[in-house]
Amino acid sequence: MNSIFRGDLSTLKGRAVAWVDSLFIDHALFRLVWSNWAAVKPGRLYRCNHPTPMRLARAQRRFGLTTLINLRGATQSGSYALSKEAALRLGLDFHDMSLESRGAPHKDRILRLFDIYASMRGPGLIHCKSGADRAGLAAGLFVLFEGGTAAAALRQLSLRYGHIRQAKTGILDAFFLHYQRQGEATGKSFLDWLRDDYDEAALKRDFHANGLASFINDWVLAHE
Repeated sequence: MNSIFRGDLSTLKGRAVAWVDSLFIDHALFRLVWSNWAAVKPGRLYRCNHPTPMRLARAQRRFGLTTLINLRGATQSGSYALSKEAALRLGLDFHDMSLESRGAPHKDRILRLFDIYASMRGPGLIHCKSGADRAGLAAGLFVLFEGGTAAAALRQLSLRYGHIRQAKTGILDAFFLHYQRQGEATGKSFLDWLRDDYDEAALKRDFHANGLASFINDWVLAHE
């Protein structure tokens, strides 16, 4: 991601650059009024797009948040610096957890997310940029970790959140469908299927996205 921010929040100029970078380059201007907020499991896990510091503080007060999980990974952006600073100021446990939005989910990253969920103080909040794709994947994984079905996990990836399954991001839907056919249908738990049977290369090879849907998703909606 392009960024004009250089990591300095200690000066007024640096903080101003961080806000300009966040609002106009990372599109946080839209997120001032649109949060894409939803409960994955009320009182335990919530999801949204990348929160501004003010939105994060309001959510912390309203929902008693104790943990923030950033699904974009550590970046140079003003959005990242400002939300991480706000999380630490609010006393939230902060985790960088980079997930895929257009590639086959990585087994090791899923297992790391499982460890974070298992050990986190709740309630927690997960976010990516728009709250559509990586947040949907992480929410769906939480559903499966909790013993839910693949169909329930797939509901976390829907147009309601801005997710377009016909685009390249549809590989995330294909991942859950992969488990539904190969693991759930045979009575195998998600984690056992993931460890024993999941073939990342095969999923990547077999998935084909619609070009027009991908253009709309990547360039018109500017999802990461």
